Amino acid sequence: VQLQASGGGLVEPGGSRRLTCVASGNDNYIRVNPMTWYRQAPGKQRELVASITVPGTTNYKDSVKGRFTISRDNAKDTVYLQMNSLKPDDTAIYYCNLARWWGRGTLVTVSS
Repeated sequence: VQLQASGGGLVEPGGSRRLTCVASGNDNYIRVNPMTWYRQAPGKQRELVASITVPGTTNYKDSVKGRFTISRDNAKDTVYLQMNSLKPDDTAIYYCNLARWWGRGTLVTVSS
């Protein structure tokens, strides 16, 4: 399985950004496993941001609840992370994960 994440960039505090992760490869893994966004800020450990199961059950880190929304298009093997009301503390490299596979990450910088 390969995971390609995109959508990172520079955004001002209070702004929005949508991350996309496209999975490709063995559908036997893609279409049964949750997909998860993690992030790692400079000098900090990687942490779970949001996850979504195939049927659509979601889970969020407390600090992003109400601001971030994870969604999944199973027909396209794609997961999205809509990030609103972004804060400087959201600055990190965001990684897409499915089971034991990881994408390369996409950098989100929240700064004025």
